[in-house]
Amino acid sequence: MLIDRARLLSDSFAHIARATPWALASAALVVAFKHEQATGPGVLREWFCLVCQALFNPRLVLFSPCPHDRRRFFVNPTSVVDPLHQQYFKFSGRMIALALTHNIHVGVLFDRTLFLQLAGRPVTLDDIADADPTLHASCKQILEMDPSLVDSDVLGLRFVREVDVFGSRSATELLPGGKGTSVTSENRHEFIDLLIRDTFVNSTRCQLGCFAEGFSSMLGDTISQTAFFQSLDVEDFDEMIGGSKDGIDVKQWRAHTHYRGYGEDDPQINWFWKAVESMTAEQKRRLLFFWTSVKYLPSDGFLRLGSRLFLSRASSSCDHLPTSQTCFYHLNLPAYTSPSMMQSRLQMIVQEHVSSGFGAS
Repeated sequence: MLIDRARLLSDSFAHIARATPWALASAALVVAFKHEQATGPGVLREWFCLVCQALFNPRLVLFSPCPHDRRRFFVNPTSVVDPLHQQYFKFSGRMIALALTHNIHVGVLFDRTLFLQLAGRPVTLDDIADADPTLHASCKQILEMDPSLVDSDVLGLRFVREVDVFGSRSATELLPGGKGTSVTSENRHEFIDLLIRDTFVNSTRCQLGCFAEGFSSMLGDTISQTAFFQSLDVEDFDEMIGGSKDGIDVKQWRAHTHYRGYGEDDPQINWFWKAVESMTAEQKRRLLFFWTSVKYLPSDGFLRLGSRLFLSRASSSCDHLPTSQTCFYHLNLPAYTSPSMMQSRLQMIVQEHVSSGFGAS
């Protein structure tokens, strides 16, 4: 697959969404970026991460992040504004299934409301706490309110869900005649059940169906999509597709690194690891991504990568930035002459627009 970085999603969609499941399952995926020479497993890992990052970007309106965990997503009901949203949900399902097949952690986590629907399980009040903490708190308050206060109709609640889509408000009856049915202490449990179902199930049924269709198409006849998710819990799936939720352990990272042209006690090596330790969690991920095209480690860290990392003395001058050969987990580091020079060069490559591109396979 030849991909133009400027057309990442549309080019990837053209290759993956329109290919037959048989072709994707039987052929080895090979990715190259236009005007770049690199190919191989490092580029493939990078491509998976970039495409999934783009698909789950809230600006694409397919998925919404949970307010308190921006890596965890649920289906966005307003995605219907895009005429291609159904095709892109099928594409998303295929990409997630392919990432699982290739054992690539793309850093995406599914909210319980999404995971449970894929497993064919009901969504309850406790399950919506992450996706919509405000609605969860409101429903809890209604259930805990004194029955006489609810029956007095002080809240003015009816069996209706009001929706605001880009400034346009509409009302959906939760049952026939809902606009004329008051919420009482007797029926409040039913009201909340219907409200949750309409918010997280009915309003995204089409989108979820398309995602499930894309995901299922990559499973073949061995197992159904529902059975696959029923065999797991959310935490299991988090580890399979999202990778470790913990921060990167720099001591483990250093212990897992071999040197070529440098000795472990050389000043450049000490400066390098001190600079890494001073980075933010996201900067460490970007450096690891630049080095290996792995941004989210497996649950047991570097031990599961299958190979050590290599840090080599580059022949280039100190004016040059480090380079990487991601397929081989190889970082080429010039022999910088001071801690400040090391710090400044590394800070340059952990900028987001730099760490997502590579020059060698």
